[in-house]
Amino acid sequence: MVFDPMHYLPLLEQKVGALDQAAPLKGWNLPDEFATMHRLLEARMGKPGKREYVQILRLLETFEISHVHGAVKQALSLGAIGYDAVKHLVLCRIEKRQPRLDLAIYPYLPKAVVETTKPASYKVLMSGAVT
Repeated sequence: MVFDPMHYLPLLEQKVGALDQAAPLKGWNLPDEFATMHRLLEARMGKPGKREYVQILRLLETFEISHVHGAVKQALSLGAIGYDAVKHLVLCRIEKRQPRLDLAIYPYLPKAVVETTKPASYKVLMSGAVT
């Protein structure tokens, strides 16, 4: 039996739990960067990361593997791990334009501020006071 991996991608997108055991994908010789992207997405996002990885694979239904592979490599080098970034990079490759992944060009977006939690902040929870 010969499986066409592309045929199974829409189903795998719906049933991402079957991704790791999917027989049609076993013999699919994709460049190593695809496996790296898969591991990073799954490690960062869990099940939604698997779905994003399948969405990246589904780009192969529309675009040449050289474009998708180049975009995956570029996304990994930029630390832009995700379907949206890879799709953007694929389109930029095809249209021969610069990618716009720098958030500095979007000054209206709020800046994320992350602070270290202080243990004293939890004292109010232990006092039984309702705020």
